[in-house]
Amino acid sequence: MAKPRVFVSFDFDNDKFLKDALIGQSKNSDSPFEIEDWSLKEAAPEANWVAEATNKIKRSKYLVVVVGEKTHKAPGVKKEAKIAQAEGVTRFQIKPADKSYQWVEGGGTHLNWTWPNLKNYLT
Repeated sequence: MAKPRVFVSFDFDNDKFLKDALIGQSKNSDSPFEIEDWSLKEAAPEANWVAEATNKIKRSKYLVVVVGEKTHKAPGVKKEAKIAQAEGVTRFQIKPADKSYQWVEGGGTHLNWTWPNLKNYLT
């Protein structure tokens, strides 16, 4: 059985290290999910970015918002969450359990970021 594909939404300017940590977890031998790093490596024109993001989100079973300190203000994250909602893609968000970061409005279910929480939610 194929592992579900997860699209990662994150604050590109501030939280690349969080996204990289999640991708690292997805490579664990007991990981119940897979992530393809579809992050744009440079700024793209708005029309192209929205079309590319929509295509990639539609090909995913889940959209996970990786919540950092400023993620709740990131316009791209908010747009990706809206795209996922419109496309019927399950949305959830994770944040480090020891942080009081704000959740992203419309980002879906709230989970503290632990390996057991991720595994349980995605199986």
